[in-house]
Amino acid sequence: MSQHTSDLQTLWDLIKDIKFGMLTHRHSDGSLQGHPLTTQNKTLDEGSSLYFFISQKSEMAARLRVDSNVNVAYADTDADSYVSIAGTAHLSSDRSRLEQLWSPPAKAWFPGGVDDPDLLLLEVKIRHAEYWNVKDGKITQLFKMAKAAVSGEPPSGMHEHKELRVS
Repeated sequence: MSQHTSDLQTLWDLIKDIKFGMLTHRHSDGSLQGHPLTTQNKTLDEGSSLYFFISQKSEMAARLRVDSNVNVAYADTDADSYVSIAGTAHLSSDRSRLEQLWSPPAKAWFPGGVDDPDLLLLEVKIRHAEYWNVKDGKITQLFKMAKAAVSGEPPSGMHEHKELRVS
């Protein structure tokens, strides 16, 4: 397994159990706006894309048609892991992909299932990702921070930090 493949697997391992990602895009007034979305992936595919279901009629869909640059952030505060993903949004109605990703909870927003005329697939092609993953337990972290406060030296080795260029 190449280092790049291993890094992508680590990235997926960090986000796969987080129910919501916060997708940020540019609003019509130029400001940044965030939306919580459920990641629909079962794995991180070979195209290094994340998938979400959104409404055809939403303001977000309209904005993404104008500016496709997005960021998706994930946080697992219990595990002390944080992920920031920059990518390009692509909107699609690809029936085979919709069927592949469909799950019963999505029916709450799209009662017509994969045939719902309002259902739109948002694919975020990952360009860059960055993650912070704390490997030490809480007690060890507190000890290292206390030691750093006394010594005046920043704590070291508390977390793994990595940047990935994907495409």
